[in-house]
Amino acid sequence: MRILFITATRLGDAVISTGLLDHLIRTYLHARFTIACGPVAAGLFQNVPRLDRVITMEKRKYDLHWLDLWKACVAQKWDLTIDLRGSAVTVLLRSGRRVIMRGGRRPGLRLAHVAQTLSLSPPPTPTVWLNPSDVACATTLLPTTTDTPLIALGPTANWSGKIWPVERYIPLWQCLQSAYPNARPVILYGPGQQERDLAAPVLAALPQPIDAGSRFSLTEVAAILRKCQLYVGNDSGLMHLAAAAGTPTLGLFGPSRASEYAPSGTHAAWVAAPGPEGKAAIADLSVSTVAEAALRLLAETSS
Repeated sequence: MRILFITATRLGDAVISTGLLDHLIRTYLHARFTIACGPVAAGLFQNVPRLDRVITMEKRKYDLHWLDLWKACVAQKWDLTIDLRGSAVTVLLRSGRRVIMRGGRRPGLRLAHVAQTLSLSPPPTPTVWLNPSDVACATTLLPTTTDTPLIALGPTANWSGKIWPVERYIPLWQCLQSAYPNARPVILYGPGQQERDLAAPVLAALPQPIDAGSRFSLTEVAAILRKCQLYVGNDSGLMHLAAAAGTPTLGLFGPSRASEYAPSGTHAAWVAAPGPEGKAAIADLSVSTVAEAALRLLAETSS
C-alpha cells in the first residue's frame, strides 16, 4: 500500500499534522509513506516508519511547485492521498482514495481541523520520530545529573508580533531559579542571523546557559527537548515541537490565537496577553503571569 501525505510549509503546521500521520502509520501497518512538505519542515519526517521519500516543495512563482509535485508523484499509483494543503494536485494523480482538507482560516483548533479530515475525535496528539543518533546528540549536549532540572526557553518566532520582549526572560529565569536553584537554562532558536540575534541577550545574561540553537536538526532538537523538564516560549514551530516531544510546554500568546494554535501534548498549557484575542499585544503579558504558569506546570509534572 502506498500513501501520499501532503502537509504544511511552516514548521508549526507540519508538527500539528504529525498526529494524523501517526494515526495512518498505526492503522495501515504495511503501508509505505511519501511525505510532501516545505523545506523548513522536511527534517521533521526523516525518521518516519516505512518512509519511502520526503519530497521538499520549494515555493516557486505562479504556483509551479505544485507542478513539480505532480511530476514527482504522477508515475505512482497511490492507494491513499491525504492533502492538507487543499490543492488540486491530488485530483490529477491516480489514487484509490483522496482526502483533501480545504484551505482558508476558520475558527477552532487547527489540530481538530486536521483530524476532521478522517473524522477522528478526539484529535490524535502530535508526535515526533527520533533515531538513536538524535538521542545520542541530546545526551552529549545536556548534563545527565538528576538534580539539575533543564528548563528550555524559546525567545524567537517568525513574526515580531509573536515575540515576548526578550529582556523579560531574564526576570522570568530569576523567578524559576528561586524555586529550582539547580536549574539550568537551555536556549533554543532557529537558523539564521535574526534568530541568533534575538537569542543572544538571553544567552549572555543567564547563568550557565546551554546553547541548543541553530546547528541541530529538527529531530535532534526534539531529542534535546524531550530531556527538558519544561519549555517556555513564543507561539512558534519550536513550541509545537516541544509539545510533540512530550516536554511540559507553556506557550506565550499575543496577537496570535490560542484558540487555533495552542500547543497540544500530554502536558501543554498557554498564557495570553490581556485584550481581545487576535489583537492583544504580547508586550502586555507580564513576567509574573508567565512565571506563575510555568511554576504551576513544573509542579504538576514533577510531583
